Amino acid sequence: MAEGERIIPINIEDEMRGAYIDYSMSVIISRALPDVRDGLKPVHRRVLYGMSELGVSYNKAYKKSARIVGEVLGKYHPHGDSSVYETMVRMAQDWSLRYPLVDGQGNFGSIDGDSAAAMRYTEARLKRIADELLADLEKNTVDFQPNFDDSLEEPSVMPAKLPNLLINGTSGIAVGMATNMAPHNLREVVNGIVAYIDNRDIEISELMQHITAPDFPTGATIYGYEGVRSAFETGRGRVILRAKASFETTPSGKEQIIVTEIPYMVNKAAMIEKTAALINEKKIEGISDLRDESDRDGMRIVYDLKRDAMPNVVLNNLYKYTQLQSSFGVNNVALVKGRPMTLNLKEQIHYFVEHRHEVVIRRTEFELAEAQKRAHILEGLLIALDNLDEVITLIRNSRDPEIARNGLIERFNLSDIQARAILDMRLQRLTGLERDKIQKEYDEIMALITRLTEILGSEELRMQIIKDELREIQDRYGDERRTNIEMSSADFSMEDMIPDEHMVITISHEGYIKRTALVEYRSQSRGGVGSRGVSTSKETDFTEHLFIASTHNYLLLFTELGRLFWLKVYEVPEGAKTSKGRAIQNLINIPKEDKIRAVLNVQNLKNPDYILNNYLIFCTEQGVIKKTPLESYSRPRTNGINAISINEGDRLLDVQMTNGTNDIVLALRSGRAVRFNEDKVRSMGRNAAGVRGVTLAGEDDRVVGMVCITNDQMNLLVVSEKGFGKRSPIDEYRITNRGGKGVKTLNITEKTGSLVAIHGVEDSDDLMIINKSGITIRLRVADLRVIGRATQGVRLLKLNEGDEITSVAKIDVEDKAEDVEEAVIEQSELPADQSLNPELNDPDLLNPDAISEN
Repeated sequence: MAEGERIIPINIEDEMRGAYIDYSMSVIISRALPDVRDGLKPVHRRVLYGMSELGVSYNKAYKKSARIVGEVLGKYHPHGDSSVYETMVRMAQDWSLRYPLVDGQGNFGSIDGDSAAAMRYTEARLKRIADELLADLEKNTVDFQPNFDDSLEEPSVMPAKLPNLLINGTSGIAVGMATNMAPHNLREVVNGIVAYIDNRDIEISELMQHITAPDFPTGATIYGYEGVRSAFETGRGRVILRAKASFETTPSGKEQIIVTEIPYMVNKAAMIEKTAALINEKKIEGISDLRDESDRDGMRIVYDLKRDAMPNVVLNNLYKYTQLQSSFGVNNVALVKGRPMTLNLKEQIHYFVEHRHEVVIRRTEFELAEAQKRAHILEGLLIALDNLDEVITLIRNSRDPEIARNGLIERFNLSDIQARAILDMRLQRLTGLERDKIQKEYDEIMALITRLTEILGSEELRMQIIKDELREIQDRYGDERRTNIEMSSADFSMEDMIPDEHMVITISHEGYIKRTALVEYRSQSRGGVGSRGVSTSKETDFTEHLFIASTHNYLLLFTELGRLFWLKVYEVPEGAKTSKGRAIQNLINIPKEDKIRAVLNVQNLKNPDYILNNYLIFCTEQGVIKKTPLESYSRPRTNGINAISINEGDRLLDVQMTNGTNDIVLALRSGRAVRFNEDKVRSMGRNAAGVRGVTLAGEDDRVVGMVCITNDQMNLLVVSEKGFGKRSPIDEYRITNRGGKGVKTLNITEKTGSLVAIHGVEDSDDLMIINKSGITIRLRVADLRVIGRATQGVRLLKLNEGDEITSVAKIDVEDKAEDVEEAVIEQSELPADQSLNPELNDPDLLNPDAISEN
């Protein structure tokens, strides 16, 4: 150890803590966070001040960016040229700042993420709006502080006539905290500030009537208002942004999605590249081509859709998987008197108005002092002019200026400043016209002094000045909102916007779904040929599911592999009775190898009493049955869930909802049915496989339908594949244990064909019957008389050779259409061998002979 040196032991923990705190406070105060008064970080403030000192105002010539960077770097900001240049570049980008502060000339980057050209190639100057931040800087309105080497001074804050923090926002990451403040519309902000000045007790909800939401430079749409409200009220919130998209159709009939605005801070090129990757990976379906047609006139991103794609569904998937929808996390942290604080909307306005009030006071005091100095000089000049001959004589007789100055002071009781002004006065000021000018100037100065004194003595006048200056800025720089506001499902109930109507939901064998107003279907007489129903795109396609649902209901869609998907009825695309509908894969994420086997209408999935006191009964084609509470299926998921475990070689047939005490009837293709109470089936978990419900008659046998008996007055209606059907009293089906072989429910013959459907019906119900060729007929159950359960039945629909019934749906009494006029299709639309009036009196159509029970 050298002589005179000594080592002082220091606890390393204390030293590190102190050093880290010093570092973090330096980052927080001197680098990362903006000042609440002018909305600028130190680097922004130094760039603007340096450009102002360099004389590159909006009405002056551009200067090389390298020259500006060098000025700022050498005098005020010794942190590297890239930090200064990148700051200046961002302040010149109209997609980064809502109201840019720098006017750039040359390549200043692009929204695709391209960087600006090197500083030696570009030029810049201040925007006119930036002058409003710097205005009155020379009037002692703000404090100055030494620069990094104490050789110069720089402003600690800008006078800021405009609320820069609110209109341009900012972002930054400090140590242990960060800020992310959204930009807003200047017109709205000024209206809000004026409303605050008029009423200091104004509520944030009232301010939000003026400042409705952030206004981003890239436009787009704010989707949902909860995040905006939270940000305004607490200083924190998550604002969802969606691209502005529209649908177009090319002359060739191809549908397109056109995007003209994207969310704030989204890199357009990177977004398009990622979207293309998702399309190639089949994560986004329905898009055949994607290209960027943007030019100097504006943004235009084009998504060409495939023929069978549903534009709304594709767009929703784009919102879900790409940056066409992104979030802006508002975190309003700013420096208030050197301390970081999280600010709500009212607090931001309060601190800005407080700053402007102080600036107005200091500016007025400065102008008053300058006016008083000038008035003092003018008073001396007027005294000299009033005694002109004597003043001239005194000056002429003086040996030197010093004697003349002392003589003027003593003779006319003048101050030193006044005496010097008289001696410096030019001879031309002695003319009468010049004297009048001096007198006029003096009168104006005295009026100004009176006005400035009044301002200093009245807070009301000062506030009026702040409002007037804001209105002037609003008129000069204000513009319309760019970002629209759209309420989301979180802000209002979609059901409130959609009428509660009954719809016919049809799902084809190939997986096309649609909804059609029930009134499009008319009741017809038994035996009619029906009206043309679904027009399928393929000969092999036919309607497989048809049922009635309210637009406000939930659809629980069960697949043959045991998966469950949820869908609101109003989300199903609407189509005419003859349209084929849309592919169900565009609505739910169902695998291609799977298909819908059962669909259930559910009123409400949020009511605890409803979901806890109702059960779902599952039935498979191999006769397996399972019972599970509805509550297990009350939490919708986008990708669906496992509803039941299906054994190999089996598939789900039907799912129905019960109250826990109903009787269940299972019907077999062989014409037999078994009835048992559902308490014979214990409640199981969601992933259980179930227990045996009925014993099949052979390898070719399978379950064709399940009925939950809700009252003893209903009849069981059965339909065979060749168009025969009947209804029988429920009492004719005795209750047995589950797993039995059952009793006869239809006399199966070659003429009737195998059993295809079974339903529980009443006289007030209607039936909707569909065959493979797409013909539908709606008829009243009351037209079918009640006959024995083992009879052959009557002909319901006369079929062509090789045709057969594929689906039978029951329409409940509350779903019946009021209009029951008969509707038939033209003869030319029917097959050649199909009659409009089948012979209903054919004795072969009825076979009342009973067959003994087993």
